[in-house]
Amino acid sequence: MSTDTRNRIVTAASKLFYGEGIRGVSLDAVAEKAGVTKRTFYYHFKSKDDLVAAYLEARDQPNLALFKQWFDETDGSTAAKVRGIFRRLAVNAASPKWKGCGFLRTTAELANMPGHPAIKIGAAHKKKFETWLRTTFDADGIAHPAELARQVLLLLDGSFAVVLLHRDASYMETAGDAAFALVDAALAKRRKT
Repeated sequence: MSTDTRNRIVTAASKLFYGEGIRGVSLDAVAEKAGVTKRTFYYHFKSKDDLVAAYLEARDQPNLALFKQWFDETDGSTAAKVRGIFRRLAVNAASPKWKGCGFLRTTAELANMPGHPAIKIGAAHKKKFETWLRTTFDADGIAHPAELARQVLLLLDGSFAVVLLHRDASYMETAGDAAFALVDAALAKRRKT
């Protein structure tokens, strides 16, 4: 029962934080949406900071699993599969409900608090994605897989920012084309050696 209540609070917070931002949502609003009292909230979380951290922790594995799923579902070379992630993100970004990357948005809101647990969770999430790409590229025999993974991550996060600014999902597709070109060039070098 206690775990269900905690999950209900995190689910309510996730919807509110993603939709309205961390600073724009009060604990009263979270408690109301979760159908709990503030006393119950404080039984499960010491503070709003703890809840923000739990919000990002709850997004971590599902987001990584979704990227891997999109990669696996895309036909073709590793380059095509990487571009597939961007193309699927572009479809999501075209929705009026899309608010960008929850990890980046939270980090931007908490930028003046570098030690905040949520920033550490966001950084770890991005590092996990980068590590997964590096491992994937390494398994493909691509030289300098760590550098290539970092480049693709920069394209991904850059496209999140630009799409959010312009509300134009085609920027995500353009970033995917750039990622394709980088990975395809690395694959071509591997084939020559």
